[in-house]
Amino acid sequence: MKSPATILWFRLDLRLADNPALRAATARKGVVIPVFIWAPDEEREWAPGAASRWWLHQSLVSLSKSLRAAGSRLIIRTGSSIEALGRVIKETGANAVYWNRRHEPRVIARDAAIEKALRKRNIEARSFNSALLFEPESVLSSASKPYQVFTPFWKSCLAAPEVAKPAPAPRRIKPPAKWPASLPLEQLHLEPKIDWARGIRKRWKPGEKAARARLRGFVKSALVEYSLGREFPARLDTSRLSPYLHFGELGPRQVWHAVMRAAVIVAHPKRAEAANIFLRQLVWREFAFHLLFHFPHTCNQPLRSGFARFRWSQRHSALKAWQRGRTGYPLVDAGMRELWTTGWMHNRVRMVVASFLVKDLLIAWQKGAEWFWDTLVDADLANNTLGWQWVAGCGADAAPYFRVFNPVRQSQKFDPRGEYIRRWVPELAKLPLPCLHEPWTASSEILSRAGVALGKDYPRPIVDHTEARKLALAAFNFMRR
Repeated sequence: MKSPATILWFRLDLRLADNPALRAATARKGVVIPVFIWAPDEEREWAPGAASRWWLHQSLVSLSKSLRAAGSRLIIRTGSSIEALGRVIKETGANAVYWNRRHEPRVIARDAAIEKALRKRNIEARSFNSALLFEPESVLSSASKPYQVFTPFWKSCLAAPEVAKPAPAPRRIKPPAKWPASLPLEQLHLEPKIDWARGIRKRWKPGEKAARARLRGFVKSALVEYSLGREFPARLDTSRLSPYLHFGELGPRQVWHAVMRAAVIVAHPKRAEAANIFLRQLVWREFAFHLLFHFPHTCNQPLRSGFARFRWSQRHSALKAWQRGRTGYPLVDAGMRELWTTGWMHNRVRMVVASFLVKDLLIAWQKGAEWFWDTLVDADLANNTLGWQWVAGCGADAAPYFRVFNPVRQSQKFDPRGEYIRRWVPELAKLPLPCLHEPWTASSEILSRAGVALGKDYPRPIVDHTEARKLALAAFNFMRR
């Protein structure tokens, strides 16, 4: 009797360990054909951005090596997903297609159509949860409604059954007697023609192996300082696991249990406190997916419908200044330059730069979300949507509309010695404190000694924050009335 053949459809689950679809496919005791399909047109405006495409290329290289070490290989195809799967089914005689679920609205609809089409052809189609600790539809309020506030969502998650332990990677994946053809990875053209990714390449090493190393390093050395250090962008006390989680090179169950284990093995009050704070942040990621699943329109539109009436500024020059890190506010500019150079930005700074765009410049949050989508290596539709709507005050569990981050006070509080600013805005490096946080207040003598000519070496503020805050509050109040 011919053994069953299963197509394992890789998407944002680019790992072998704790991969439920892979584990189920190997459990069939037949051959497994791993397939990756590049179909950006199916995701339309939320197809991977430039930084994400760079990361994806490196991650697929890593996945291919891992598969070969397990006696398998990765088949790469392009075009319509259902058509590409159909061709591989025909070429291999596979009678099943397994994959791990994604939770973006357009992908959910596409996958449902593919599942229906496969079953019409008598092909077994099964999907699994690998990306989340809790399925979005499984965490509901006592009224069986989705949560819109984080704290009760967090409590509900804590009351749920214990998070399952991650499963190890299979040692061997049974290959077919004859492999179907595969496109070379380079033919996907994921890497840029002009090498703007040098800073990203210097900062990051994609892939499952690197993800596990990053997780080990975090729980061993940085976790104990996480509760305090996570707010300071000049420090390295954050996990920086977000791109690995986004691409599925690391699963949330792996992270959850690694942090829990570290807190138990080393009985230290600071470590236990930090573990609780970090796991709460991990569940914020779950909350983001929960919201996007139940309110799919929010990736483009505000959850609070009244905000759709808001008249945003169309100042293209201000948007460009923000994107390029030329606003005249050092902390904002440092964050935007870190993003452009490394594909990542510290979370505290993300809130500050987002507030500056939406509240100081009165530019639509969607414009900021689009820029982050193209430049972040951890560009995740759920997290990106939650973060921008939170700052704008138009989403679930949002900051109140009247909360406007003061970029100078934030700089003074979270970069008190100016290390972060000096790293990313080097033209101000010789300015003493406190002028470094607000160089327009420095005397001409101090500026001259530091070699800074405002308006030439570094821009003057494109808006006055005090006046911009007043205008923002008036505009938001008018919208609410």
